[in-house]
Amino acid sequence: MWNSQTELTEPSPELSLGKILDKNRRAVLHSAVRQAFPFLITVGNQGEVVVKPNRECKELCRLVSEEEALGFFKYLDAKKENSKFTFKPDPNKDHRKAVHHFLNKKFGNLVETKSFPGQHHSAGNPDSAITVRFREKARGKRSHPEGCERGKAVYTAFTLQKENLETFEAIGLLAVKLGVIPSDFSYAGLKDKRAITYQSMVVKKVTPERLKSIKEEIEKKRMNVFNIRSVGDCLRLGQLKGNHFEIIIRHLRNQLNDSANLTERILEAIENVKNKGFVNYYGPQRFGKGQKIQTDQIGLALLKNEMVKAIKLFLTPEDVDDPVNKAKQYFLRTEDAKGTLSLMPEFRVRERALLESLHRFGVTEEGCVRAWFSFPHSMRIFYIHAYSSRIWNEAASYRLAAYGPKVVEGDLICSDEDADKHFPSSKVHLVTKEEESAHTYALHQVVLPVLGYNVQYPENQVGRWYQEALSRDGLQACRFRVPALKLNVPGCYRHIVKHPRNVSHRLVHPDPATEEARVEGPHSDDTASSLSLSFDLDASCYATVCLREMMKGDI
Repeated sequence: MWNSQTELTEPSPELSLGKILDKNRRAVLHSAVRQAFPFLITVGNQGEVVVKPNRECKELCRLVSEEEALGFFKYLDAKKENSKFTFKPDPNKDHRKAVHHFLNKKFGNLVETKSFPGQHHSAGNPDSAITVRFREKARGKRSHPEGCERGKAVYTAFTLQKENLETFEAIGLLAVKLGVIPSDFSYAGLKDKRAITYQSMVVKKVTPERLKSIKEEIEKKRMNVFNIRSVGDCLRLGQLKGNHFEIIIRHLRNQLNDSANLTERILEAIENVKNKGFVNYYGPQRFGKGQKIQTDQIGLALLKNEMVKAIKLFLTPEDVDDPVNKAKQYFLRTEDAKGTLSLMPEFRVRERALLESLHRFGVTEEGCVRAWFSFPHSMRIFYIHAYSSRIWNEAASYRLAAYGPKVVEGDLICSDEDADKHFPSSKVHLVTKEEESAHTYALHQVVLPVLGYNVQYPENQVGRWYQEALSRDGLQACRFRVPALKLNVPGCYRHIVKHPRNVSHRLVHPDPATEEARVEGPHSDDTASSLSLSFDLDASCYATVCLREMMKGDI
C-alpha cells in the first residue's frame, strides 16, 4: 500500500505479526522491520508486535527524495554512536530551511542538523548539504538531555518581562534565539501587548544556563528574563490565580455637562466599582485590534472547518499602507505564499510561520490544515476561544437587558466565591421558582456558559438566546471539536459580575510652577492631572473593562 505521493487520510491500517513472548526476539524483530521497511513503524502491545505506516516518513518524502527519507529513518533506527547522515546537496535555501524545521520539530530531542558546503561548493555553485548527527547522550531508546535524570525532560522556569509585544510574538522571538519551537513554551495566561507586563513561563528542552546566555540579545527586543530556575513540569492555561495592575490615567477631565467637583467624582467612581463591581465582559484586546477582521471571525471559520477561509481571514490586510499589509494584499490577490514570504517583515513571526507552511503544502484545505499546525496548540485554540468570548459578551448584555440585577428562575449560579472560570458543572445550580421568590441568590453569583461541548445552558430566555445565536452562525450542530486541528473545547462558566480587590489610588495634582497651560473651566483649580490606580483582578478579568466602568466611557 506504500506510495510516498499518496495521502493517508483514513485511520492507519495495522498488521499484527503475532505475539512473541521472548523480549530479545521482539527487539530483534522491531529492528529488522524498521531496517528493511523504513516507511513502517512497529509498536508493542502486551507482547504483540504491530506494524503501521510511518506518517513522519511519508511527510519527509514530500521534502526530500524517497531514497533519502528511507535512508534517514534507517540511520535513526540504527542509533550508531558517532555516526552521521547527509542528505543530497540542495541549492534552495528556503527548501533546506523547511527540511531543517521538519527534522528539528519531529526529532529535535534526538538529533541536531547543520548545513555544510557540498563537494563542489563555490560562489557560483552555492550548494549546501544537510548533515544530521545524534545529540550528545541522546542515542539511547529513552534519550535524556545533559544534566537531567534519565527519561526526564528539562524544564526551565522564568519570569518574562516584555514591553509593547504580544505574548505570541515574544515567544516566537525567544524560540528563534533558543533554537526550539513555540510549543516548547508554556504559560498560565496571555498578557496585554500595550503594557509593561510580567508573567511566569516554562520552556522545555532549554537549561537555565542556555536561557541566561541570550539575555543581552533579547533586551534589544524589549524583553528581559529573570528568576531563572529548573523545575519539574510545564505550566498550563488556567493555572493563573489572578493579575495585579498598576495604571496611570493622565489628563483627567469631567464628562461634558458634568458640573460636579472632579476629585469627588473620581472618588465616587472608584467606590462605585469597588462596591458594586463591573460587568465581566471580555476586553477588546481579546478580539484583536483589526478593523476589518477580528480573532473571533477566524475562530468561527475554524469551528465550521472552513480552513482556507480561516487562513485568508488571518491574512486579510487592514487599510494601512505598510509592508505587512502590502504583503497580505499580495497574498489575497495571488495566493503566492513564497512571494508573500519575501515581502513579509521578519518580525511578523506568526504570519511567516503560516506562509512557510503554505509554501510547502499549498493553499488547499489539507495544506491549510497543515499550516495551522505551524502554530502551537495554545495559539490555535485561542481563535476559537475568541469566538466563544464574543458570544459570552453578547449573552451577558442580553441577560442584563432581559432581567436586570434580579436573579430569576432558570439562571445558573455558582455560590463558591473562590471558584474560577474552570469550575465544573457539578458546582453549577439551576435557580428554582421558589429560590427566585425568596431572593436566595445575588447577581454576583450568576454565571453564564462559555461555549463548549460540556456546558449547561440557562433554562430561561437566555438559554433560548444561546441556541438562536448558534443557529445564526451556522453552529446549531457544532460539537465544539475540530479533529483536523486536534482541538477540543469543553467550555466553562464565567461570572457576570466581578469586583476588583486591593484597590488603592493616588491623585497627582499639577504643579502651577511647571505647568505650561492651566485647564480652563469652573473647576480648573481642582483639576487632577493624573490618577494612579492599583488593583487585583481574578484570572481572565480585564482591567480595560474595569476602567471603562469607572470612567463611564470607552478607553
